[in-house]
Amino acid sequence: MNQKSGAACRPNGQGFTEKQGQYLAFIYAYSRIFRRPPAEADMQHHFGVTPPSVHQMVLTLERAGLIRRQPSVPRSIELLVAPQELPILK
Repeated sequence: MNQKSGAACRPNGQGFTEKQGQYLAFIYAYSRIFRRPPAEADMQHHFGVTPPSVHQMVLTLERAGLIRRQPSVPRSIELLVAPQELPILK
């Protein structure tokens, strides 16, 4: 399977791009600090992107098996990547 340039490898062979890694690192850091997962609006403010961009990234991370969430439940993002596999949040 081809990986995009700059992808970080996971032990099971799956990878994530640098941008995906930053979103995952943000989800982890936010959850540790505030003891609840971030809302999409929190990610929008942090990364300075539009709401559709954040939502598309959340869907991409979910399809890749990097996060799990409950439909129609706000702040239900659950990280499925071990913290030691995450990049440092920029």
